Amino acid sequence: MRFHSVWRWVLVVVLASAVGGKAQTGAAKSSASGGPSLQPGAPASYFGAVKPVHWPADLLAPGADPENRVGMPLVEHVASDQKQFWFGAAHWDREKAMHFASFATFTGMLIASDSWMSRQVPASHIATSRSLSNYGTYSLAAASGGAFLFGHMTHNDHLQESGFLSGEAIANSLAVAYLLNGITRRPRPYEGNGNGQFFRGGTSFPSEHSAVAWSVASVLAHEYPGPMSKFLAYGLATAVTLTRVTGKEHFPSDAVVGSALGWYLGRQVYRAHHDPELGGAPWGKLHFVSEAGPPRPENMGSPYVPLDSWVYPALERLAALGYIHTGYLGLRPWTRMECSRLVQEADDNARYESDGEETSALLRALENEFQQEAARRDGAPNLGARVDSIYTRVTSISGTPLTDGYHFGQTLVNDYGRPYAEGFNDVTGMSASAVAGPFSVYLRGEYQRAPALAAYPTDTLQAIAVADGTLPVSNARAPIDRLHLLEGSIAFQYHNLRFSFGKQSLWLGTGESGPLLFSDNAEPVVMFRIDKVSPTRIPLLSRLFGPERSEYFIGQLAGTQFEYNDVNNTLLGPGNITPQPFLQGYKSSFKPTDNFEFGMGFTAEFAGPGLPFTWGNFLRTFYSHTSGSNNPGKRISEVDFNYRVPGLRKWLTIYNDAMVVDEFSPIGSSRAVVNPGIYMPQIPKLPRTEFRAEGIHDPLTNEFPPGFVYYGSRRYRSGYTNQGDLLGSWVGRAGRGAQAWLTYSFSPRNRIQLGYRLQEVSKDFLGGGRLADYSARGEFKLSSTLAVSGFLQYEPWRFPALTPTPQANVTASVQLTFYPKWRPRKSPAGNNQ
Repeated sequence: MRFHSVWRWVLVVVLASAVGGKAQTGAAKSSASGGPSLQPGAPASYFGAVKPVHWPADLLAPGADPENRVGMPLVEHVASDQKQFWFGAAHWDREKAMHFASFATFTGMLIASDSWMSRQVPASHIATSRSLSNYGTYSLAAASGGAFLFGHMTHNDHLQESGFLSGEAIANSLAVAYLLNGITRRPRPYEGNGNGQFFRGGTSFPSEHSAVAWSVASVLAHEYPGPMSKFLAYGLATAVTLTRVTGKEHFPSDAVVGSALGWYLGRQVYRAHHDPELGGAPWGKLHFVSEAGPPRPENMGSPYVPLDSWVYPALERLAALGYIHTGYLGLRPWTRMECSRLVQEADDNARYESDGEETSALLRALENEFQQEAARRDGAPNLGARVDSIYTRVTSISGTPLTDGYHFGQTLVNDYGRPYAEGFNDVTGMSASAVAGPFSVYLRGEYQRAPALAAYPTDTLQAIAVADGTLPVSNARAPIDRLHLLEGSIAFQYHNLRFSFGKQSLWLGTGESGPLLFSDNAEPVVMFRIDKVSPTRIPLLSRLFGPERSEYFIGQLAGTQFEYNDVNNTLLGPGNITPQPFLQGYKSSFKPTDNFEFGMGFTAEFAGPGLPFTWGNFLRTFYSHTSGSNNPGKRISEVDFNYRVPGLRKWLTIYNDAMVVDEFSPIGSSRAVVNPGIYMPQIPKLPRTEFRAEGIHDPLTNEFPPGFVYYGSRRYRSGYTNQGDLLGSWVGRAGRGAQAWLTYSFSPRNRIQLGYRLQEVSKDFLGGGRLADYSARGEFKLSSTLAVSGFLQYEPWRFPALTPTPQANVTASVQLTFYPKWRPRKSPAGNNQ
């Protein structure tokens, strides 16, 4: 008999034994009508024949029905609990609806990534995990039954109630779990193709073990609310949840939903039926802002501001003008709550010294953008959902564009890896976000359309294969006409640490042209992140280097077509190799003074065919880069700084981004890639005008074929890319370049910008080449909810490996963005429970 079928027998026994029990010594208190008393505090009588009782309509009120008895009262309890679970949504207020919406979104994202996460489980841990999950669950169930029996024998009403309510919570959890099993019919990870498709026959969704474990843990942790008892109960329940996944009995979403069901039903049972006179902790309504103390922004969930938002140039300008001292430019994106904090800091500093109307207008625009976050920082509940934007962008490209930055160049850069080609291109999308206490959700989906791409000439494909050490592969692409999730993540924040999972993009550097370490030039990566969202002080270290901000991420790349093992000279590919390599990274930044910021970071590609994802291989990427079969993969190290010149700090900021491969730091290296730049937030006598310029140099080396080291890779021959696009700077391999911008602002949301970009590639790499971009961009806010932007670019280029004659293209783009004010309405007064 399978383990999960045991719970069906447990449910049958619980309900069967509830109908007929033996009398307990001592009579229950009775009401004036002769029935059992419903007053809180009445002594519990768990056995004995009793008359049917009509319970109060609202069993969710704390202590509404502490008369816990075996027999028909228990059956009626379970029936009422089930009724409340299945039909209680009809009486939800706005807050409860937001709870459910946030959890449903989180569950949807888990389901989308279930099969990927399940495949990462090492086979060596499956048997052990299954045993641990079974023992852990049965231990909690046994604790429930033991507490009830031992409490009955020793006349310990508190212990007896703990076991009774735990058993009732188990019955409720199993009833819901089995019904959902039958409805969803999802195969387990080891069944079928392992993709976990619903309605294909199975009992995977949700996890019964997780539901049972958390239903018992939630009751026991509140009956005995000491720190050790909570740690043991919730710790064991968490272990059950995790081992159901690592044992490949359930997908992550199965285990999470089962855990949530168990916790929730345990909460409902405890709140409605616990006798407060017996002890235990109160379990009232969930509050996202403490009513007894000040707000805690460090525990408030908040979505990130998209990297292409107007907010970043605005905040960076205020920082360069000296109004923001604690903004870390080398670590982006920032959360909306963190942006609100920076706006408040700028406003406080502007009261003492201001540059006039220009600064005031910029602050007003930012304060309007983050007014909700400011209210939550002042004590409003951190609860809400919104549609952030609805947009459509049409792009027409006349002439042949460059679409391969890994080998030649890109006509459009830093655009989330969106597809484009000659002709008509379209992007229409929507972004939305929600927050509920420490949780936050962000989604951005698009319809993308792009024409087909013709294949390179045969000679070009052969030259690429020689440069990469691969086989010739056609780069032809069919027309793209698809709905696409561009970004999407769920996050939890506690004590300034934000834990997030989903499809995300990063900007790990101080430059504007594109960080060398990680940019939004490629499609966002499915990753897990730990982000210290606001600067904090590290004991001792911060005395020397100032406050610190840092983040860590690990994700899996896509689109890698070749993998090479240099021990036996084996080349895998072409085609998407399985499994795809992982990418992890860490970045830490410090501010010794208000004017100076510096940071250090690294990324490492590892795992893949012939190099399994083990703890040993994972840890070696932090310190080792040996050759042969022990090669952990590609590692890049980076250092950057940003410095406002003291005597000219309202006029001039200088910065640099440096990167090196397979060394611990670019400092002192003779082969570092550098990207220095200057930024003037306002030009003397022209306060509305900004100027920025950067230069990029990727040196050649004799160690490997020219251009092979930087963004190339010995093991992963598709290089430092995701879905074929560079994860770092557009300068690519064996290249050098420059970029400059001149921006004039009519107002904070209305501006025009002239741009120039140059890229030159060494003749030693694929024959070299050159491109130059001349561009103009305009952004205008037409009303409080509508904005329009336009982009025009002329690009002459020549790459002899692609075509012997010079080429040129013209790109014209127009985007219309709608910022709706849609919010869920609050419940009518007096309707909140």
